Amino acid sequence: MLVLGIETTCDETAAAVIERAPGGRGKILSNIVRSQVEEHARFGGVVPEIAARAHVDVLDGIIDRAMHEAGIDYAQLDGVAAAAGPGLIGGVIVGLTTAKAIAMVHDTPLVAVNHLEAHALTPRLTDGIDFPYCLFLASGGHTQIVAVTGVGQYVRLGTTVDDAIGEAFDKVAKMLGLPYPGGPQVERAAASGDATRFAFPRPMQGRPDANFSLSGLKTAVRTEASRLPEITPQDISDLCASFQAAVLDSTADRLGVGLKLFREQFGAPRALVAAGGVAANQAIRGALHDVARQAGTQLIMPPPALCTDNGAMIAWAGAERLALGLTDTMEAQPRARWLLDANATAPAGYGKTRAGY
Repeated sequence: MLVLGIETTCDETAAAVIERAPGGRGKILSNIVRSQVEEHARFGGVVPEIAARAHVDVLDGIIDRAMHEAGIDYAQLDGVAAAAGPGLIGGVIVGLTTAKAIAMVHDTPLVAVNHLEAHALTPRLTDGIDFPYCLFLASGGHTQIVAVTGVGQYVRLGTTVDDAIGEAFDKVAKMLGLPYPGGPQVERAAASGDATRFAFPRPMQGRPDANFSLSGLKTAVRTEASRLPEITPQDISDLCASFQAAVLDSTADRLGVGLKLFREQFGAPRALVAAGGVAANQAIRGALHDVARQAGTQLIMPPPALCTDNGAMIAWAGAERLALGLTDTMEAQPRARWLLDANATAPAGYGKTRAGY
């Protein structure tokens, strides 16, 4: 099975072709990603209108490159998948409309993919993991712990009640004057900082639920920064290191509870899986190894390039759904919001934002 995937939910324009074998193994034949960082850098964040126009300008070329690199033509495709949300609605419209046009012209099945489901299923492409597994999803404006029991079968065990992890990193970067994109800049500054200098709170630690909260921690960083008469580069590094250490401790605690809830409801997970852009943070990846070891399970993380937004994850999610006979009509609608767990309620501030990861 050959599937073209298109991703335009935020500020990466991406297309990829994957091959799914009858037994379920996947192979990436091409994966082209074009970042819009330069277009948005002077604004300190993503401008939705600029993002949508940039997708229009380059998407056709990105798709052509992906098809050429894969060495196939459109007639060979078994499906066309596009991220139909959640995301910045202008960009989502561009990608989904393009996928519909390709599917219509070539009489190819269409799959409208939930961007979050694509992150959730990526480890099945990279590692061939079986269900069920416990997913730590940290992407853009989303931070969730999810039980993944099958394609289209998700139970949210915990979520953020305010800022997502990526948002918190991005906002801390902005308040400290670090350049866009903020998340990697905080991680970079933290590498040369003293994580013990500032005693920041560990939000939600010790609670019986598996929810996250980062708003208070973000405020604590602002408070400490405001007390400094003049912020030096070392102050910034120490603030970032102390902030990141607090995030790591809080995340480890929340995941420990999430894994406990998973075992109570679904038995032992096949693995703890980390997906989404924040999982590209090396310090967080290290902390997750410790969490998995303490929980007696393995940690699976896609390569960093497949943690951030890309077309391969969209193509793979499309292939997984196609294998089950799940397709969409030309009436499929773009969605700015789209919960992964259909039975969950939307958390406060729910949405997709660009958080640097």
